[in-house]
Amino acid sequence: MKKFDRERVLLAVSGPVIALAVAFVLSAIVLIASGKNPIEPFALMFEQAGFSDIQVLIINQASMYYIAALAVAVGFRMNLFNIGVDGQYQLAAMIAAVVGAHADLPAVLQIPLLLLTAMFTGAFWAGIAGVLKVTRGVSEVVSTIMLNAIATSLIVYMWKPDVFGVKIGNNNTTGEMHESGWVPGFDMGDAGEVYGLVLLALLLGIGYWIALNRTRFGFDLRASGASESAAAASGVDPKRMALTAMLLSGALAGLAGLPILLGGTHTYSLNFPTGIGFLGIGIALLGRNSPVGIAFAALLWAWLDKASPELDFHGYDKEIAVIMQGLIVLSVVVSYEAVREWGLRRQQRRVGAELAAGHVLGATDNTKEVAGR
Repeated sequence: MKKFDRERVLLAVSGPVIALAVAFVLSAIVLIASGKNPIEPFALMFEQAGFSDIQVLIINQASMYYIAALAVAVGFRMNLFNIGVDGQYQLAAMIAAVVGAHADLPAVLQIPLLLLTAMFTGAFWAGIAGVLKVTRGVSEVVSTIMLNAIATSLIVYMWKPDVFGVKIGNNNTTGEMHESGWVPGFDMGDAGEVYGLVLLALLLGIGYWIALNRTRFGFDLRASGASESAAAASGVDPKRMALTAMLLSGALAGLAGLPILLGGTHTYSLNFPTGIGFLGIGIALLGRNSPVGIAFAALLWAWLDKASPELDFHGYDKEIAVIMQGLIVLSVVVSYEAVREWGLRRQQRRVGAELAAGHVLGATDNTKEVAGR
């Protein structure tokens, strides 16, 4: 491996490693300050990761986190901050659940219908922010935050019994979906069942890498995110790429809730998981927008979520996992900036050394030429 490639790998790996190390140290300090053992909670959570049922829960949860983080990462590649992934995925899950409860087609048609419904819903909701961005210059951060609130209000409206809601006890639901729309999982025996759409998450990760690194679209997307003026000079329309990126990000966000919707709950209710879109932001940051890095970050987040309840039985607050997640995000931002500055200084020193070496070599050649005369 060339020296330059080794340095790039070192820079890519050092940021997440530093962030995780700092987060663990700061979490230990918080435990010490509260009079708790700083080591035992982590040991308990690591022990939980060895149980097969917890492993199934981690994989299932990570599949949703992964898709949501990919949606965020697409926006990041275009220098867009799609903070509306949470509203896009919830609204898409609600619409897909409604369609699944009222349409009853054969499975070979029903499942693709639900997938496309979720994708189009997410893309449409993100597209509103995209259109406002490219036509009126509205910040996607502001517009997607407002769209999150509007999506929540729409969901509450559609839960009304005279719209699409089905009241079951004290729970608002969309009614159970027809079985033709259920996606069978992988039976792991007593450990439970892995969602069948975990495979969809894997395929999306592969497709994300191919699209960004092996296609003209990916090059245009990265070029537009790096410099709109430079991209425009090379014939790329930055506004078109911004709108395309928002639509693609929304389509991916729409799929984030389907692993549990089609593989577990089979209805959208008050118990449906929320906040996945916001967690996707931290996961994308930790994974540095890389499909492999995001996969490890999603598994880490899911492990913190599913292993932390055990802490309650040993006198520790399970919220230590939430503290760790927050510290990881904070550490990621700080460590990435520190690593970037370190990398720039290394490049400057290398360029300076190369210039100095060239100057000495030129002076030596001139001396030889004079001596020859």
